[in-house]
Amino acid sequence: MSINLRIDGARLTSRLAELSKIGATPEGGCRRLALTDEDKQGRDWLVGQMRALGLDTRIDTIGNIVGILKGQQDGPAVIMGSHIDTVGTGGRFDGALGVVAGVEVLAALRDAGLTPKRDMAVIAFTNEEGARFHPDMLGSYVWAGGMSVEAAHREVDSEGVGLGAELKRIGYEGAEKPGFLPAHAYIEMHIEQGPILENEGGGLGAVTGIQGICWLELTLKGRPSHAGTTPMAYRKDPGLAAARINIFANELTKTIPNQLANSGVIRVQPGNVNVVPETVVMTLDLRNPLDAPLAQAEAAVRAFCAELAERDGIEISFRDLARFPATPFAEELIAEVERSAGEFGLPIRRMISGAGHDAQMMARLCPTAMVFIPSIGGLSHNPAEFSTDDDMVAGANILLTTAWRVANA
Repeated sequence: MSINLRIDGARLTSRLAELSKIGATPEGGCRRLALTDEDKQGRDWLVGQMRALGLDTRIDTIGNIVGILKGQQDGPAVIMGSHIDTVGTGGRFDGALGVVAGVEVLAALRDAGLTPKRDMAVIAFTNEEGARFHPDMLGSYVWAGGMSVEAAHREVDSEGVGLGAELKRIGYEGAEKPGFLPAHAYIEMHIEQGPILENEGGGLGAVTGIQGICWLELTLKGRPSHAGTTPMAYRKDPGLAAARINIFANELTKTIPNQLANSGVIRVQPGNVNVVPETVVMTLDLRNPLDAPLAQAEAAVRAFCAELAERDGIEISFRDLARFPATPFAEELIAEVERSAGEFGLPIRRMISGAGHDAQMMARLCPTAMVFIPSIGGLSHNPAEFSTDDDMVAGANILLTTAWRVANA
């Protein structure tokens, strides 16, 4: 079916600008942590947009928001989506662009008076970032059956506030069972969140899959003592051990191909300038496009920590925060994304995603693909996060054309 469909670019960017005002920060970014008042305001705005289009708008028991454009026949839907929650120092584009683009795809079909053969839908998934509740991608993880609603509701934030209680408080514990809408395919548009597209010739990205992710929380317990009267040889210092672990994890990236490592959280107690720490809690974020080297990196970290604990006379314990295998996407859908780019005369390259996305969870259920647009300066999770209007419209046109073709195949 050959139909000349186009996104209304001005409307796309206007919608995103409206959403960006909710939780706007003085630095030009957005702060909409999951299930906060700002997230509720963003959700209310999104539900209003969906209902204004006449979409069948539903909310499930984990707070995922689903807008459905009914097709000509019953059966699994072609789903688009992403998230509108942000990290604490978030930008305007991460996740939000994918949701707004999905809404705009369905608006374009409404404008053209077109009804797809299959249902088409857009979903805003709950707590993708994992910045407030663990794990990240929680809403899509529950949707895909990887975690029960009950277990998700028991998750608490750093202040001990429960996820289930917050869903109720903001009025977004819906009635639908997660996964209530069967998926024929899932296509997500997203900013790259890295420098590759901009630095290596521009164009867009046809994502071939997502790296495996291993998030660990380490608790290191030593012995608090006076920093001026305790000789170095007599100390049991978890702060020093944490630094050594961080260095070791980063050295692994030089010996294990394509390995990444980061320690984004380090909390020291009691946190006094003249006291050797008693306890350090730190995180490690390990990633690799392949599962075997990722497992190798984790095993190496654990072995190093065991040796370090024995040598330095401290205790080190581990807690899993998130663990997701590497996820390849569907070749047939990747090819459809490339075909759509070709129809618009847009350059596109195949690439792996360094970040986790809701698409990673949806790939458990159905053929999945992603479209990346460039992130200027490679910045994301940063108020300076930026993508151009031209790139946003180009990516949304690829999303529209691909989703429409798959929905009518």
